[in-house]
Amino acid sequence: MHFRTLSGLLAGVLMLQGCATLGEGGASRLGLIQQRKSLRCGVSGKIPGFSFLRPNGSYSGLDVDLCKAFAAAFVGDATAVEYRPLTAPERFTALRTGEIDLLSRNTTFNLSRDAAGGNGVSFAPVVFHDGQGLIVKKTSGIRQLTDLRNQSICVGSGTTTEQNLNDALEAQGIAYTPIKYQDLNQVVAGYLQDRCSAMTSDRSQLAAARSGFANPQEHVILNAVLSKEPLAPLSVGGDQRLGDAMRWVVYALITAEELGLTQANVQERLAKAQNNPQMTQLRRFLGVDGELGTKLGLAPDFVVRVIEATGNYGEIYNRHLGPDSAVPIPRGLNQLHRDGGAMTAPPFQ
Repeated sequence: MHFRTLSGLLAGVLMLQGCATLGEGGASRLGLIQQRKSLRCGVSGKIPGFSFLRPNGSYSGLDVDLCKAFAAAFVGDATAVEYRPLTAPERFTALRTGEIDLLSRNTTFNLSRDAAGGNGVSFAPVVFHDGQGLIVKKTSGIRQLTDLRNQSICVGSGTTTEQNLNDALEAQGIAYTPIKYQDLNQVVAGYLQDRCSAMTSDRSQLAAARSGFANPQEHVILNAVLSKEPLAPLSVGGDQRLGDAMRWVVYALITAEELGLTQANVQERLAKAQNNPQMTQLRRFLGVDGELGTKLGLAPDFVVRVIEATGNYGEIYNRHLGPDSAVPIPRGLNQLHRDGGAMTAPPFQ
């Protein structure tokens, strides 16, 4: 058979399986995920509240629930996820080599990573607005940045955290000694073993780490915020079909909270929308009208599947980071825009 004819037939088969094509004819990762019927999701596995491996072998956290939401949307099954724990230095290599389909691992969205000349990745919308901070022992006497002059600070190697720390202290003329480690567990161990006077990471990670200390009350997170750290999931750059699908799954979680759709009431609200042609916005959002899911290479009711699997963004946040969770972090900028936060979504039209 002529090569061009064979290629055309193969492309047709892949399209039927939901495998969209890229600009030069390469297969989108979304189609491969759907063909495999499972999602390979890169996580940390070591950050309570975000992605943490429990003693029973299961994963939990905000990043983990995002993996479930993506799986629910892409293959219709929130449990069809293979979690791959990755250190910070490993994460981009795992993405580029295809070891994972996407990364949901407390990764800062910045220009160097997003640009084609950087790591060649594509970010989904921000799922957690964070900022870098420092934690010290109460007995250390350290209360502000200037108190860190000539002190040692434990930091993760090869991260934006390392660069931010240097930028912030250098700008104020504060000399310090960085003690570098490959992953957060090593950073925490170094700090607890008094190998450094302070530990730096995103403030959310510091709160998560402190929750596991023997005496959390003996450690204080300084008020100083060294950076903006908007955290977002990401995929390989250039794969617009997968990037679009991820983007609108995140927007669906935010919009669901705006509309008051929850894990408990989504089926009831869907039934009402199906029986009421005048509920145009809700019918379009839930896939009754408009075929928005089809345009993304997903099922028409992908939003319903996502909300049934994880609940809306607020439910996910409260489950893992709310006041009754093991790692309580005030929502702050992670509130909906209407409530004074930064979380908002474009219209589903």
